Amino acid sequence: MGIKVKRFNKAGELYWLLGVLFISLGVCLCKKADLGVSMIAAPAFIIYDAIKELVPFFTVGVVEYIVQAFFVALLCVVVFKVKVKYLLSILVGVIYGYVLDMWLLIFKDVYINEVWARYLMLIVGDAVTAIGVACFFRTYLPIQSYDIFVKDVALRYNLNINKFKLIYDFSLLTVSVVLAFSLFGDVKTFDWTQIYKMSYHNLGLGTLITTIINSPFIFVAGKLLDKLLGQEPIFIKAKAFLDRG
Repeated sequence: MGIKVKRFNKAGELYWLLGVLFISLGVCLCKKADLGVSMIAAPAFIIYDAIKELVPFFTVGVVEYIVQAFFVALLCVVVFKVKVKYLLSILVGVIYGYVLDMWLLIFKDVYINEVWARYLMLIVGDAVTAIGVACFFRTYLPIQSYDIFVKDVALRYNLNINKFKLIYDFSLLTVSVVLAFSLFGDVKTFDWTQIYKMSYHNLGLGTLITTIINSPFIFVAGKLLDKLLGQEPIFIKAKAFLDRG
């Protein structure tokens, strides 16, 4: 006889909170694995790595929300609309950036030498991130620009969100590779035979693995979340306002 779990339906706002916490934690875990961060997080980490000596007061989180602001502008161009929730997603990017910095500070002194354990941490980080993204796909509140880009472009052009997410992921992987190869001058001196156990400016085998498994992980996480939580809002008027905007 199976155990029945009561579904909590009014999780529209809870999904947002879980999204911020889980995505930032997952990215932090992938970073600590040092096998390459996800293709989504890579541009901000690569840019930070390139400019950290020039602007030492910048953190990864600061670069992250600047990059996210760029994605908001790009989204407005692609969907031919400027919505209130798009502008608010810039604020979400700022919140996410500081939460990411918080997790990085908490895990600052965590180091794992064994390669197998680092791959395990990478997979756990990917799974945690996927739960967070699945949460963002289910909230009506403004979400960080990477995810609202996928969500609203898929809606605007009637695309399958999971298939479009996969295309989006590989596009960002390409952008990340171009950034890493163009911003640093040590491409030829880096020992590429060791790429399976170390990253090149936050790019590595782990980045490719994440790109491949990210969409399936999000799909599975979404199915599990739908069994536990509904998407109804507690603040109905807030949802109506954001839906209009």
